[in-house]
Amino acid sequence: MDSPTNSQQTVSDDEEIDYSVKPEFYDPELDDKDELWAHKKRKGRTSDAVLSCPACFTTLSLDCQRHEKYLTQYRAVFVVNCKVGRERMLQQSIPKTKRIKRQRDSEESEVNPAVGETFKQVLCQVCSTEVGVMDQEEVYHFFNVLPSES
Repeated sequence: MDSPTNSQQTVSDDEEIDYSVKPEFYDPELDDKDELWAHKKRKGRTSDAVLSCPACFTTLSLDCQRHEKYLTQYRAVFVVNCKVGRERMLQQSIPKTKRIKRQRDSEESEVNPAVGETFKQVLCQVCSTEVGVMDQEEVYHFFNVLPSES
């Protein structure tokens, strides 16, 4: 019978690992430490999710609220690793029927009413992926994120 050549010989990784020695970078208490850190950052507030960038998985918010109607959208005031795009302003237009109704309901008549709210683009600070928008009240609205349970 032919003997196997070097390329045909298989060596199990398990045979090369010494399990009697603890791994150098292993910390069995790391999950507990991470949980305490997150609770400290939230300052006692509860969050619906921890939001991450869909491209590079960078954490964007530890404290957010899920949208009531659109379940894949979130809003937050406290964010990390986000940058606001100054080069582009987004504007949400109000449908004509709502504008007419709003004018009828309003007792005050404005000379030059606003067309809609103005939003600024929000990007991941690490990879520049667009993850949402920021409104005029500086509330972040995330729609392109990965949520995980908090």
